[in-house]
Amino acid sequence: MNFYQAQDDARRSTWRLIALFVAAVLSLIVMTNLLVAVVYVWTGNHAMPTSISTATLLAQLPTEYWLTISVGVVAIVALASLFKFASLRGGGRSVAEALGGRLISPADSDTGRRRLLNVVEEMAIASGIAVPPVYVIDEPSINAFAAGFSPDDAVIGVNQGTLDHLSRNELQGVIGHEFSHILNGDTRINLNLIATLHGILFIGLVGWGILRAMGRGRRSSSSSGGAPVMALGFGLLIIGYAGSFFGNLIKAAVSRQREYLADAAAVQFTRNPDGIASALKKIGGLSFGSAMSSSAAAEASHMFFGQCQALFMNRLLSTHPPLERRIRAVDPSWNGEFTPVEADLAAMAAGQSSQSLGAQLSDHQRAVHAPDHGQAPEDVSDRVVQQVGQLHQQALDHAVAIIGATESTLREAAHDPWAARGLIHAMLLDDRDDIRRTQLQHLAANTEPVVFQQVGQLADVARTLDEGQKLVLVEMSMPALKELSHNQFRRFMENAITLINADARVDLFEWVLHRLLVKELHPHFEGPSRVRARYATIDKVAEPARVLLSALAREQGDAASFDAGMHALGIQGALDDQHDPNFARLNDALRELRRLKPLAKPQLIKACAAVALAGDEPNARAYALLQGISAALDCPLPPFVVSAT
Repeated sequence: MNFYQAQDDARRSTWRLIALFVAAVLSLIVMTNLLVAVVYVWTGNHAMPTSISTATLLAQLPTEYWLTISVGVVAIVALASLFKFASLRGGGRSVAEALGGRLISPADSDTGRRRLLNVVEEMAIASGIAVPPVYVIDEPSINAFAAGFSPDDAVIGVNQGTLDHLSRNELQGVIGHEFSHILNGDTRINLNLIATLHGILFIGLVGWGILRAMGRGRRSSSSSGGAPVMALGFGLLIIGYAGSFFGNLIKAAVSRQREYLADAAAVQFTRNPDGIASALKKIGGLSFGSAMSSSAAAEASHMFFGQCQALFMNRLLSTHPPLERRIRAVDPSWNGEFTPVEADLAAMAAGQSSQSLGAQLSDHQRAVHAPDHGQAPEDVSDRVVQQVGQLHQQALDHAVAIIGATESTLREAAHDPWAARGLIHAMLLDDRDDIRRTQLQHLAANTEPVVFQQVGQLADVARTLDEGQKLVLVEMSMPALKELSHNQFRRFMENAITLINADARVDLFEWVLHRLLVKELHPHFEGPSRVRARYATIDKVAEPARVLLSALAREQGDAASFDAGMHALGIQGALDDQHDPNFARLNDALRELRRLKPLAKPQLIKACAAVALAGDEPNARAYALLQGISAALDCPLPPFVVSAT
C-alpha cells in the first residue's frame, strides 16, 4: 500500500466518521424529542392526534421544550465524547491499561514475552519507527491490538493465548498486521471512534440512570406519579440501544475493509502468507477463539486482530470480516479446516514450528543487500520516496541483521531504563577531551549515580558507533525510556540539551537526535499533540522547505545538491548560508512542514533525499540524517534503502 495515500485515506475517513457522528446525533435529537412529546401528551391530558406521525407528535411539544431538549442532547453527547477523549489523552497506553494490559519490561527474560519483544523490535526498526511499548493481557484467546494517536504514542497489546499458541512465524504475521494499522493511520481513527461513539451511547446510560433512581425511590417512598418518568427513562434506554446499533454499524463500516488491507500488508511484510493464515486458522481451531472477557473490550472491539465479541446481527455489525474470508484472501488453496490448537502445541514444543533469532540470522544477513527486483526506480531519491512507511521483507531481514550485529552490551543497555539514559548520554559526548570533561562533570552533578556509572561504562564503545547505528539504538531504547517517571524524563531531556550545547554549537545530527527524542517521548509524558494538516501543495511552505534543504546542503558542503533539491520541489530560492544558532529557524520550518497534507509530502521527501544523498556513494551519516528528518516529518523511512540497489 502507498503510505502517503493510506495516510490521506485515514484523514478522509476521519471526516467521514465526523459526518456519520453528526447524522447519528441528529437522529438522537429527533428520537428524544419524539419520546418527550409522547410523555408530554400523556401526562398533560392533551388530545392524542388522530393521525399519529413524527411531525404531528412533535407539533404537540412547545417550541421552548424542543429547543431545550435538542440543546440538551447535543450537550450530553458532546460532553460525554470530550470526557472520553480526555480519558484517552495518554494515547495507546490508556487503552492497554483499560483492557488490563501489563507492560512487558524490555529486560523481561520469559521466553514467550522475550520472543514477542524481539519480533516487535525487528519490525519497528524495519519500518523506520521507534519500538513501541508492548503489553500482555491475561486472556486465553488469540488476539492482539495496536492503539495510539500516532506512531509516537502507539503501543502493541497481545493476549497471553497468542503467546501460548502461536509460533514465531505466526506471531510475525499478527504483529505485521498491527504495524500496518500503526503506519496507515488506522489507530488514530480507532481512538476517535471510541470517543465519538461513547457520546452516542451515553443517552442510553442516562435512561438507565433514571430507571435505577426511580427504582430506589419506590423502595424508600410511597409517592405515586412516577410512571411518566419511568417511561421517559425506559424510552431513553431504548434510544441508547438504538445508538449502540448505529454505533456498531459505524464501526463495522469504518474498520472491515481496513482489516483486509492490514492482512495483505502483513503478507507483504513477511512474504509469508502462511504466517497470518495459520494464525487465523488457529483462532478457528481454539475453543476460546479470539473472544475477550474484559468488559472494556466491547468499545475497543474494532482495534483487535480478531473479532472479540459476538453481536446481534453479527454478519452486519461485526467489526471484522468473517474468519473464513480472511483466510481465503491470503490462502486461496485453504481446504476449509481449522487447525486444532492442542495438536499443534506438541509440534511447537518439539521445536518444529519456529526458529530462534540466531537460527534465522545467517539467512537474513545473506538477504540484506539483495535487490528488490519488483521495483525499478529511476534513482535513489525515487526509491526513498517509495520506501517510506512500507513493510517489506528485505527491510525486516536488514533489521534483524542490524540487531544481530549490534554489540550485546549496547543491546542490553537499550533495554534498561537506567542504562538507556546512560547510552544516549554517552552518544552525545564530544570527541574533544576538554569538552568531554565538561560534559562528564555536568552529568556527575546532575544525574543519578547509576546513570552516570552507565555513561562511563558505555562511553568508549559508543564512540565507535556511526550515526545510523546510533539511530537504531535510540529506536530500541524508547520502551525503556518510557518507563521513566515524569521527573526522570525531564532531567534526562535537560541533560541531553546541556550535552549538545557543551561545545557552543549544534551540529545537524545532534539536532536530529534531539528532535527524535522530543517527538517520541513528549507524547508519552506530556500527552499527544495533534498536528493538523493544512497545506496541500509545497508552494504554501516554500520558505520552510528552503530552510530545511539549506541545512542539509550546509551539512553536505555542496551548493549544487541544494539546487537539485529545489528543482525537485519546483520552487525558486537561494541557499540560506546564515548561521542558525540552536537551529531555531530549522525548528520553526519543521513545525510548518509537518502540517503538509500526506499527498504533498512525497515531493518534499524526494527533495531532501536529493540533497542528503548527493554523490555516487552516500555515506552512513547522510542517510541517517535523512532517516531522522523523515521521521520528524512523520514519514518513517526503513534503514536499508541506500543499499537496496
